[in-house]
Amino acid sequence: MRFGEAFMEELKSRVRVSDVVGRHVKLRRQGREYAGLSPFTNEKTPSFFVNDQKGFYHCFSSGKHGDAISFLMEVQGHSFPEAVEHLAGLAGMDLPKTDPRAEERARERKAAISWMERAADHYAKTLLRAPGEAAREYLKGRGLSKTAAQYFGLGFAQDSFSDLKDNLIREGAEERQLIEAGLLIEPDDKSRGSWDRFRNRIMFPIHDSRGRLVAFGGRAMSDEQRAKYLNSPDTPLFSKGRLLYNYHRARAALADPKNPARGLIVVEGYMDVIALARAGFPQAVAPLGTALTEDQLALIWRAGPDGYLCFDGDKAGLRAAYRSIERALPLLKPGQSLRFVMMPEGQDPDDLIRESGAPAFAALLERSVALVDMLWKRELDRESLNTPEAKAGLKTRLFEALREIKDPSVREAYEANLLGRFDRQFGRVKPQWSAKPREKKADKAVLAAGAQRLATNSRQAQTLLGGILLFPDMLSEVDETFFELTFDDPAHAALQRGVLRYWRQTKAIEVAGLHTHMQREGLEEALRTLLSRRSLITAALGGADADMSDRAALWSDEAATYLEQARESASDAQRSRMTESIRKNNSEAMHRLMRAHQRTRD
Repeated sequence: MRFGEAFMEELKSRVRVSDVVGRHVKLRRQGREYAGLSPFTNEKTPSFFVNDQKGFYHCFSSGKHGDAISFLMEVQGHSFPEAVEHLAGLAGMDLPKTDPRAEERARERKAAISWMERAADHYAKTLLRAPGEAAREYLKGRGLSKTAAQYFGLGFAQDSFSDLKDNLIREGAEERQLIEAGLLIEPDDKSRGSWDRFRNRIMFPIHDSRGRLVAFGGRAMSDEQRAKYLNSPDTPLFSKGRLLYNYHRARAALADPKNPARGLIVVEGYMDVIALARAGFPQAVAPLGTALTEDQLALIWRAGPDGYLCFDGDKAGLRAAYRSIERALPLLKPGQSLRFVMMPEGQDPDDLIRESGAPAFAALLERSVALVDMLWKRELDRESLNTPEAKAGLKTRLFEALREIKDPSVREAYEANLLGRFDRQFGRVKPQWSAKPREKKADKAVLAAGAQRLATNSRQAQTLLGGILLFPDMLSEVDETFFELTFDDPAHAALQRGVLRYWRQTKAIEVAGLHTHMQREGLEEALRTLLSRRSLITAALGGADADMSDRAALWSDEAATYLEQARESASDAQRSRMTESIRKNNSEAMHRLMRAHQRTRD
């Protein structure tokens, strides 16, 4: 079975090589690549690598190299059609039906791309001639050199209804080909003939993910023109919701080992992309006149684990950022997220770089806001939170957002992060003690509150103890608090004692040595059980990328809440015993408990 070029391109864009290989090989991330033991040879040291950005695997021990399709053919013995069918199932794509016109359409597509390239050449030459003088001056005023304009293939469509049409038809193009490619406009009244779509505009070539020229964007040179920016219409070559401007260059730049960036920078306009590339940020792209789509997000994450979305710092920019959150939440996966770069109000990246230079933009990238932080801000800013009802509404909205996240591990981590913030900022609802201990309803309320407190204490204990076991470097700041904590669970208490013994032996504490010590102490099962909640514990302490001081501060906040809950629990127990003493008219026991209660308060 033959598969069309468009189908194969779409399939490869939806399936990462590491996703396929990871079903057969245990992979570990190493920088921009994944490494594992070769599935083709019997080796003890990993020499098998997968690079998602470049779309291939390479095995140094066997010399084998290929993509996801060839991997399935090698490992599972699939034929080429079987491997494609398997990948299509993973990607949720239907196999194309047999089409006798497929080869003909492939030839038509190739011819259309050829005419797009000739159109780009014509526009580029026009920019350098007399009709392009005003456009050249405009680009010069924006700080764009002739070399930069040539690198990005910029051109100029002169103010004529037939300049491009006449030129390409002289070269052998058919009018119908140029209409279908979006270069000409055909009126409803076909007797009038077609005319050039782009007139009096600076032209920006648009390429697909493989670098083939498939469309144009045009920037108006006159304020009287109806649209400041005009893109090609959707054609057999081009779908604006499935491509990003400059993606082919940006993805290649991001795959360069010398580039430390973790993801694409998504800005609004063509000139912003060009300005960033010239300032040392070649991984910049732009959507094509629409809000980000699911296909464009997939392109972003195919290039790197993060995407940096730039928005204006005003209310409109915030609204656009919030809309991006709605689109992204259902698509989140482990190791795949977004960050938000909020520009100074009234400035775009091009303005900022021309006025303040590349370091100013680099500083904004450093201060970029994680998606989870932007989600929290969105829900926090929706209304004033000065009533219990408003706070309950906030919590309801957080749960609604969490339900949008499809991946269970990501949803679990977001839940720990967001609900932890809610508890730290607004506190937990404390049960009201009834003066009527014999009323069954009051007894049930007390029991329910106690059960809730036990569940909360257990989660906090796991966070506090697990945080130390995962990030023992925090002990240098929180050791006194940690060793003063009391854990009700015997396994937790045993792990705490194990940490204390190791801490006394060495102050150069590190994870591997600590865990080995725990295993020697016979605490391997308790350690494994606790660390099964690794993702929740890590999220509650700021995430995997948090620095030690921030993580220690979050740990200390959690410890303070835990200690307060412990004091409340002790006080609750005392009150319960006092109530029982009153009921039995045991004055001696009552006075003894009152003195103990006062000491607790003091």
